[in-house]
Amino acid sequence: MDAGRDGWIRVPVGDDAARWATRADSRPVLLVVHNVTAATRLLDVLPLFHDDLRVQLLVTTPGSSAFRAGLAELFAKVDVPAVPWEQAVHLPAKLAISASFGGQLAALSCQLTILSHGVGYTKRLATPGAASAPVFGLSREWLVGEDGAPVVDALVLSHPEQLERLRTACPEAVHTAVLAGDPCFDRILAARGHRERYRRALGTHPGQRLVLLNSTWHTESLFGDGGDDLLPALLPRLTSELPADEYRVAAVLHPNIWYGHGPGQIRIWLDRARRAGLTLVDPLDGWRQALLAADAVIGDHGSVTYYAAALGTPVLLGAAPLAALDPDAPISDFVREAPRLDPTAPLRPQLDALMSEHQPLPGPAEFTTSLPGGSAARLRRLFYGQLGLPEPDGPALLEPLPLPPYEPPSRTAPLRVLTWLRGSGEVAVERYADPRSEPPGDGEVHLAVHEDTRDPAQLAIADVVFREGSATDPRFGSPDRWTAETLVRHPHSALVAYVTSPSTCTVRTRAGQLLHLTAESTADPAVYASALHAWLAAGKAVEELIPEGLTVRTGAAVHSVRIASVQVTSV
Repeated sequence: MDAGRDGWIRVPVGDDAARWATRADSRPVLLVVHNVTAATRLLDVLPLFHDDLRVQLLVTTPGSSAFRAGLAELFAKVDVPAVPWEQAVHLPAKLAISASFGGQLAALSCQLTILSHGVGYTKRLATPGAASAPVFGLSREWLVGEDGAPVVDALVLSHPEQLERLRTACPEAVHTAVLAGDPCFDRILAARGHRERYRRALGTHPGQRLVLLNSTWHTESLFGDGGDDLLPALLPRLTSELPADEYRVAAVLHPNIWYGHGPGQIRIWLDRARRAGLTLVDPLDGWRQALLAADAVIGDHGSVTYYAAALGTPVLLGAAPLAALDPDAPISDFVREAPRLDPTAPLRPQLDALMSEHQPLPGPAEFTTSLPGGSAARLRRLFYGQLGLPEPDGPALLEPLPLPPYEPPSRTAPLRVLTWLRGSGEVAVERYADPRSEPPGDGEVHLAVHEDTRDPAQLAIADVVFREGSATDPRFGSPDRWTAETLVRHPHSALVAYVTSPSTCTVRTRAGQLLHLTAESTADPAVYASALHAWLAAGKAVEELIPEGLTVRTGAAVHSVRIASVQVTSV
């Protein structure tokens, strides 16, 4: 092997691959991955080659993207041979599939198909030396090579309106256009029946509203610093202004944010919001499930926001830079027409009005895809035609969206709790993850603090101390032991609670009563402990609750909580 070919792979492709390969006649299909963002669309179409021994998948990167972080981990996850770009351009492959432009794509000696890695082609992106910012993927700058011929053999479009814009912007490439729908959106549509599972996976309880904030990348985005400095503070504000038991807050950040700045840095920037209950959704594997689970989306001009609107989900725009969009693209109409967030005003009234007054705009549902549910068949037909192979038997199918791991909110920020006694055995509760602010109401106020809080000063004055864990966790001992030890450690607290499941907790009062609280519905049982504290602080007795139980109201949700006295043992 030449010295210049150091690092080239020899199996299953290479100069002497036939000597070593077990399936020497398999036809190479090259997946060209510019960055993690583009890889998501390539992963969507991988199942179209499943079970076909005639095809050998390979992956490569041209190294042209500024966002290369995360590719090594992604290649390891895909787990097919990775080919250096210098070798890829010399491979005797029949087909290369990319979901982005950039790099020396014209150097590939095979059929080249390009998919959109967003909702069509909508954004303007300046190229070096260009007089103006062309539309990424629909202009000569991206589609035509130095010889004046199209770089691509097949440009996949999801809707005829993109074809019309292509006809205007780059007529030389019109003959390469293939209307084949949107495989990403098809996977979302196919998973709509699993919405409640995705909500439960995010720890969203019955009666809670899931608010999803999403941001595309760049300084003009919702998370960017090129516009209103109030917008990046939205996540801490959402988790502090919204009642914790009535709203669940999650965020999806574009992979270019996630990998460009580093996942650890993102977590550092959003630490306060995360301790107040925010969940950062994996931008590769979990964002579509979170989108299906959401009751409302706060977004910007990115594809995720448009997908949300196409699903009929209420959308509030926190950033809407029209200059970054093709004015003829349907997303521009959407950005002009969609309701806007006022970052200077309280957030909850805006969200409540959005959800109660929502009227879906027709554009997103109409223009996201002209072939809902039909992309798999069209794309497989295209790919196998380019390979010169008959399609496999059976229908072309995409992978169903997986059920994400269970990820309830981790709420270790101190909670300011408002309570109201509403009658016989009934307490209404609102909890806010901002103990230093004035609570928005006239109820009785107490402080509930997680034992793992970062704020020991608040823990020292907490009325209620709580934590979660297994009833048999050897680190804390039994709930009986933990509650007894915790009351000793925190002499100011009136009640401590050990949460052992989404419906149960064990409580010990300062008077020494050990109680087991069990609800028929799932919620954060620490709210039941706060309701019980409010009951006792009002001079009521536990014995009044044991026959009929305690009714706890959190917004519109009603929780029936059974209370059982537990025999106190020595610790």
